[in-house]
Amino acid sequence: MMRKLSRDCLWSLEEYATERATFRQAVIAHKKPRRIALGPHATLLFEDFLTMKYQVQEMLRAERIFEPAAIEEEIETYNPLIPDGRNWKATFLIEYEDVQERAAALARMPGVEYRVWLQVGDLPRSFAFANDDMERTERDKTAAVHFLRFELSEAELAGVRDGAAVTIGIDHDELRCRVTLSAESVAALTRDLEGQ
Repeated sequence: MMRKLSRDCLWSLEEYATERATFRQAVIAHKKPRRIALGPHATLLFEDFLTMKYQVQEMLRAERIFEPAAIEEEIETYNPLIPDGRNWKATFLIEYEDVQERAAALARMPGVEYRVWLQVGDLPRSFAFANDDMERTERDKTAAVHFLRFELSEAELAGVRDGAAVTIGIDHDELRCRVTLSAESVAALTRDLEGQ
């Protein structure tokens, strides 16, 4: 089982004030190979322990949270977004700078979050599970942010470990695309797998 967040691994608000600048730079560098652009309007950010620790620390800081029960609540919210060693978890962002353009685009793509796929080598594509804990699509539009989980089969896990190409795409008319991950991105994601 992969490492999860606990109160023991978090800094207090005072400690985080001291550590924040250095930690932020480390997280930015860490996220770089984990951020996958799927065309001009869609991005996947693959999450892990470090990205979620940063998210929680920033939330505690912004909300001035220091009570143990409230800290535990934040941990419970973000721990499910950390991969478990046999899957990859990602925040799926649909991005348009113009608010009206974004609203129109989201109205044209209900269900797009269920059309994001992963392919390892020549194995069949597998589609991501979307928003395990909440419904983010209405009949006539989708949300701009989704949480995806890619469950890897034994064959996919073996393929990734053996260096097979990893391709991610979207099978939806409004955001159709496919991207083969760089060696740097695959190396970063491989570290999320058990035994790495």
